Amino acid sequence: MTHRLVYVVGPSGAGKDSVLHHLREAWTGMPPAHWARRTITRVAQAGGEANEWVDRPAFERLQQAGAFAMHWQANGHAYGVRRPELAPLASGHCVFVNGSRAHLPQLLAQWPEATVVQISAPADVLLQRLRARNRESVQAISDRLARGIDVELPASAIRIVNDGPLSEAVDMLLAALQSRLGERTTRAMAR
Repeated sequence: MTHRLVYVVGPSGAGKDSVLHHLREAWTGMPPAHWARRTITRVAQAGGEANEWVDRPAFERLQQAGAFAMHWQANGHAYGVRRPELAPLASGHCVFVNGSRAHLPQLLAQWPEATVVQISAPADVLLQRLRARNRESVQAISDRLARGIDVELPASAIRIVNDGPLSEAVDMLLAALQSRLGERTTRAMAR
């Protein structure tokens, strides 16, 4: 059932939070799902992801105590997903994780059948969106865009280009997941 772990990656400004938020609203008639809440060393922003904020020392204590099923560093912050956030997988639920491209190799080593989703957008769209967020300096935005992590996606990865109306990206992702999860569920039942 690890294919029901849906790990979403993409560059800053690609719209991962927005796509996941609207996908959650459109998730009717699909398998039960859970959207994993991340623990981050960044204060939650109004209108953004409802993450759990902790300071760096608290994050390190949690990490040392084995509280995280997965964790990574990106853009000057630490990110983690606590173990209970993945517990719904054991009940056959889909679990969505807003992840990191840099952490993808470790994720696939631990969960090789995870469903990987890449949400991307052209560089000019990323720049426009990052400026519109108005939460970082020009230098920080440049650093994010320069980060350009090249990771090899699995051949089965779902690729969504979010450069038009948000509803189009959400509809494309929903259709891809319906196909993917339905196909695997049917195969598993046939065994």
